[in-house]
Amino acid sequence: MKATELSGVKEIARRANVSIATVDRVLHNRVGVALKTKEKIESIIKDMDYKPNILAKRLASKRVHRFAVLMPRECVETDYWRAPLLGIQSALNELGDFGVELTYFLFDRQDREHFKEMSESVLENTLDAVIVAPIFLSEAERFVKRCEERRIKYLFINNDLPSSQPLSFIGPDQWQTGRLAANLCQYIIKKGDRILVLNIQREFSNIDHSTNRLAGFESFFAESEAGWNILKLEVSADSYDIFQAYFGQYLQQNELDVVFVTNAWVYWVARYFEEHSINDIILIGYDYTSKNIDYVEKGRYRLPDLSKTA
Repeated sequence: MKATELSGVKEIARRANVSIATVDRVLHNRVGVALKTKEKIESIIKDMDYKPNILAKRLASKRVHRFAVLMPRECVETDYWRAPLLGIQSALNELGDFGVELTYFLFDRQDREHFKEMSESVLENTLDAVIVAPIFLSEAERFVKRCEERRIKYLFINNDLPSSQPLSFIGPDQWQTGRLAANLCQYIIKKGDRILVLNIQREFSNIDHSTNRLAGFESFFAESEAGWNILKLEVSADSYDIFQAYFGQYLQQNELDVVFVTNAWVYWVARYFEEHSINDIILIGYDYTSKNIDYVEKGRYRLPDLSKTA
C-alpha cells in the first residue's frame, strides 16, 4: 500500500511514530519529551528542512495582537506626521493576516488637553502595545507610567523621554544633528563669517530639541577652532506675522552670512528671505515637510533634512 504523502508536523509525527502533540512540544522547546525521542524528532526536522508556517500558526491560534498609535494628526501648518503614519499603515497591510489590529488615536499637537483626552481613550482599550509620540512631556510621562501599570508595552517615535524605558525609540540623535549642521557650515562659509543660531519657539510646543542640537553644533566648532562668529536668537511666535516682525528688526541691526534654524519652522525664514529679496544668506534647517521642500525646489536656499541623516 502506497504511503499517504503528508507534510509538516503530521509527516514528522508519522516518521517518528509519535503524536502530533509530541512534535509540537519539541518545536516549541517544551518539557515532557524523552531525550531519545526529542533527538529523533529533531533529526527528522533537519532531514525534512522543515520550517514552521508562522502565518498558519497565527491563524490557527486565533490570537489577536492589539496595538494603538498615539500621535499628532496631520495639520495645515505641517505635514511632518504624514510619513510615519503612512509607514505604520504600510506595516499593518503586511501584518494584518498575522492577527494584528491597530487603532489610531490622533491628537492636535497644539492642544495639551486633547492629548490627555486621547491618552485616556487609549487606556480604555485592552492592548498589547502602543506607539507614542510624547509631544507633551509631563502628560506623556504620566501616560506611559499608567501603561506600565497595565503591562502595556510602549515605544516612542520622534521624541524620547529619558526617564522612561520604552521597547524602542525611533528618531534622530539631536546632538548629532547639531554637529552635522556645523559640519555643513564649514564647507559653505569662510573664516570670520557670522552664523545666527535661530530657535523659533511655538507657545504650544512642549518638546524643545534646540538645547541638544545647539550643544552638538557648538561642540563641533569648539573642536575645529575655526574662529567663526556664532550669534544666537530665540523668537517666541505662534504666527508668521509675529515672527517676521522680530526677525526683520534683528536683521536691520545685524549682518549675517548663515542662518541655522534649530527646528522645523525654517520655512518661515525662507519665506521672509523670498518676500524681502534676500539672496546672500545661507539657510540651514530641519525636517522633510512639504513647505520646507517647496523652498528647496526653488533652488535658492539650502534646506537639508539633517534629522534623516543622523
